[in-house]
Amino acid sequence: MSRRVRTGGFTLVEVLVALAIVAVALMASLRAVGSLTQAGTDLRLRVLAQWSAENRLSQMRVQADWPPVGQSRQECPQAGVALICQEEIFATPNPFFRRVEIAVYEAGGRRPLARLTGFVTSGNS
Repeated sequence: MSRRVRTGGFTLVEVLVALAIVAVALMASLRAVGSLTQAGTDLRLRVLAQWSAENRLSQMRVQADWPPVGQSRQECPQAGVALICQEEIFATPNPFFRRVEIAVYEAGGRRPLARLTGFVTSGNS
């Protein structure tokens, strides 16, 4: 009688199942890392857009010219990123105040990255 003695190893099916499990785990981790990287990039872009809006509103507050009511667009780059500031200026019941709404877009973008509303006063107030 011949007896088969099993040695202490893994069968081919066990190895393939283990490799499939490892592959699925690696794919999930790569996807998570990619999502975190994209979220970090988006956050950086939104912070730069917010800074651009705040800089533009501060610039309007310190310059001597009284801003006219209406809408305008201008470049407002920040840290080497091309951004566009769209400003809308409204009259208020108080003639010495103007309400300013600034929306910042990435160059070529359709949705605003940041929005800021503030007020500018006349030098005569």
